Amino acid sequence: MPETPHLAVLIDADNVAPRHIGALLAEVSKYGDASVRRMYGDWTGQQLKGWKDAVNEHAIQPVQQFAYTAGKNATDSALIIDAMDLLYTGRFDGFCLVSSDSDFTRLASRLRESGATVYGFGERKTPQAFVNACNRFVYLDVVESAVAAAAADSASDADGAAKTGGRSKHGAAPSAPKPAAQNALRGDARLMTLLRTGIRDASDDEGWANLGAVGNLIRNQAPDFDSRNWGFAKLADLVAAIGLFTVERVASPNGGSVIHIKDERP
Repeated sequence: MPETPHLAVLIDADNVAPRHIGALLAEVSKYGDASVRRMYGDWTGQQLKGWKDAVNEHAIQPVQQFAYTAGKNATDSALIIDAMDLLYTGRFDGFCLVSSDSDFTRLASRLRESGATVYGFGERKTPQAFVNACNRFVYLDVVESAVAAAAADSASDADGAAKTGGRSKHGAAPSAPKPAAQNALRGDARLMTLLRTGIRDASDDEGWANLGAVGNLIRNQAPDFDSRNWGFAKLADLVAAIGLFTVERVASPNGGSVIHIKDERP
């Protein structure tokens, strides 16, 4: 059994709201073990007081960084220095940089140059340069939506068991994200180009491509590509919703099955 990757999670507290932290760490757990969890900011000020409960609940180490000069962000420098120190230990397979700040673009590139996998997490406003510098970039609203969908399913199950008329005794369940409509998906030029290019590059002589390979090729080109950005839990669901590709599930030699996809355009 392969060893679980060791990850260092470094959070720019000046740039991320505390409400994201639970969903964020749940997402990080999909990629490996968050061996290091550090959060950077000036904890003597009032702007970070909302982080106290989140730090304690999730066993995050707060790192104090005073704002020595007005208008200068010393937090970024502290995070970058720690990231490089951790890199040189050779103990980490990947780094999770949690910020929407473009100042971390060069750090992400440097970590990748040393062979580490870089996962970025930020808001939709994150500059494209930082997004592209990561191996994979996940938007915080997407991970929150995934948690909301799971909570909604759990609430529905609990409501059914308790026969409370479809409502949770704790109040209304969080709403799951609504999948994008077919017309909107087909009209998304970037999405369609990424899919068709990925299928072309991963296809065999008959035009069939393994859907997993297609997804990997797309993410190599667009680190923020994620079917959840359009409201679909899996890439297969997104492709099926578009309705322009032939999809078939075939038996795998080692058991189970794999999904193949084909672009039927001439």
